[in-house]
Amino acid sequence: MSSQGAGTADELATVIARLSRRMRVASAEAELTPSQQSVMAWLAREGPTTTAALARGELVRPQSMRMTLAALEERGLVARAPHPTDGRQVVFSLTASGSSLLGSGRAARRGWLADAIDGRLTPEEHRTLAAALPLLRRLAESPHDSTPSGDVPL
Repeated sequence: MSSQGAGTADELATVIARLSRRMRVASAEAELTPSQQSVMAWLAREGPTTTAALARGELVRPQSMRMTLAALEERGLVARAPHPTDGRQVVFSLTASGSSLLGSGRAARRGWLADAIDGRLTPEEHRTLAAALPLLRRLAESPHDSTPSGDVPL
């Protein structure tokens, strides 16, 4: 890793963390932990699933996922149901309250961010930010052990 790449990585990680915190504070979901928010978003995106599948998807231990799901279930944001083909397992899904909270949180975060972009950036800065989005998306979607296009790992 080059020192320039390391510096950019440090700055980008810091900025993304701060931006995430600002958006979380603006959200109706602010009282949820980041793990709880992530699990709810996963369930909204992927649909009902097992604890094990959620743990794999979120890269956490099953025990940690059970604790997260228990907290969400206690608040009525997720519900469990018998697995349709394996009686030893259960599947979790969002409740109507969970979907509502997730939707209002997303709207609040997007609203805050849109207001910040409109109020703090010049039109040229806005265009620059928009032009960087494909690069950020490519970084976000890259596997953990990937190498840049065309590079062959040694």
